[in-house]
Amino acid sequence: KIQYISLLICGLIVATTSILYSLKLSQKSSSTTTIIPTVKAMLSTNEKDKPTVPSLLSRSKEDIVSFLGGIYEHSSWVAEQLADSLASSSNTTAADEEQPKTVSELFRAMKEIVNSSSQESKLKLLQSHPDLCEKIERLSSLTDASREEQSRAGLGSLTTDERTKFNTLNDKYRNKFSFPFILAVRNATKYTVLSAIEGRVGNTVEVEFTAALKQVHKIAWMRLLSVINVENPGGFLTCHVLDTANGCPAANMRIHLHRLSPPENAGLIAEFTTNNDGRLSSGPALKGSNFTVGVYEWTFFVGDYFASQNNELTGTPFLDEVPIRFGIDDPEEHYHVPLLVSPWSFSTYRGS
Repeated sequence: KIQYISLLICGLIVATTSILYSLKLSQKSSSTTTIIPTVKAMLSTNEKDKPTVPSLLSRSKEDIVSFLGGIYEHSSWVAEQLADSLASSSNTTAADEEQPKTVSELFRAMKEIVNSSSQESKLKLLQSHPDLCEKIERLSSLTDASREEQSRAGLGSLTTDERTKFNTLNDKYRNKFSFPFILAVRNATKYTVLSAIEGRVGNTVEVEFTAALKQVHKIAWMRLLSVINVENPGGFLTCHVLDTANGCPAANMRIHLHRLSPPENAGLIAEFTTNNDGRLSSGPALKGSNFTVGVYEWTFFVGDYFASQNNELTGTPFLDEVPIRFGIDDPEEHYHVPLLVSPWSFSTYRGS
């Protein structure tokens, strides 16, 4: 009987403790502010889970600084000044008009804070960036964003000769400019990096300071794009094909559009046939949620087209399929990527 009573008392104690702990958790959760994940966490988050610009900027100053503090390398003061300026503008009648609504506007606001800062602050920002030839196994000292950017560029796979060349140029660069060589490397290769430092080490201090700061802004832009949900972007992609051999629009030419990166979204997007004006009858090839930052490729089937125009072609056409690979960097802009083509030549440009 005594054992039975003891078990009953223990059971009551456990049940009471469990109820009290549940009530405590409930009270705590109801009074806790939801914190937006930092850049580190957002790098691996699905697009739908990322905040839009309006939702991010509606948060507290602490949340905004926590989220945007790593956009500029080890320089959370940029995010802090942004949050302060938003708080100040919220008291004006034109607050809604002044607050950034798109990722481009948010970036311009942060960029302006950096550009308006003192020369000393800019120098500290440049000096906060890591050396680009850090070995992958030694990247523990880098921020998560920097580690990902440098890994993509293959900077951990430099050969002995390449590393010797880079170290020599890098030492010369550092001794001359007092800050590390900076290059937005996310979409560059180690060959681009080596070529760039070789070309820039001969700059004057003033010219290179400006060039390095531009690279810092490019890095910040790419980081911002990777953590912000750009819903319903205003940008779009168009095309126009002109037949320079016959002096007319290239009607009824087949075109394929592929997305090459990011890898998880790579593949054929759509197939088109130009109309009588040499344009796409369906309008923009990409728009809305499909218009995302990445690398794309048009494939123009010019051999088939010129065969239909009775142009004299060789047995093995000089031009059969013409690929044009291009990058989309801003989801808010219009990218017009046309083709001017003959059986023996072609050209393109970035239009708008």
